Amino acid sequence: MTTKKSKNVFKQGAISSEFIGESIAKHQTKTSIGAHSIFLGQVRADVIDNKTVAAIEYTAYEDMANEKFNTIREATFEKFDLTCMHIYHSLGTVKSGEICLFVFASSPRRKVVFKAIEFIVEEIKAHVPVFGKEIFEDNSHQWKENS
Repeated sequence: MTTKKSKNVFKQGAISSEFIGESIAKHQTKTSIGAHSIFLGQVRADVIDNKTVAAIEYTAYEDMANEKFNTIREATFEKFDLTCMHIYHSLGTVKSGEICLFVFASSPRRKVVFKAIEFIVEEIKAHVPVFGKEIFEDNSHQWKENS
């Protein structure tokens, strides 16, 4: 018996608008889809203790994280009537204003994708071992806490 390897959802660095656009364009031939919804997580230039976040450096326990992403994917398909769903998360340094998380869900109906996207993002935040080190403009840093 072979164990199926989880799909790797990680992208090195920021997720580009070109990648996002290409991902959306690939779904135009799927005529059973009536709605798409996307979530784009973007690095904020938060000010913490009078220091501004310039970037976040993402690390992860990749094998474990990919397994968790796959578990979330399976749970989402069980819970919602989706045609397809994709998750991509950055690793490495992502500057303020750049995209670090891209979640894309498609379904025959719009209300389903809205609920599915919220479910997916909340599950990612709660269960996936991805860690962010906030890098400030003065090059100091601290580990980010998910909220």
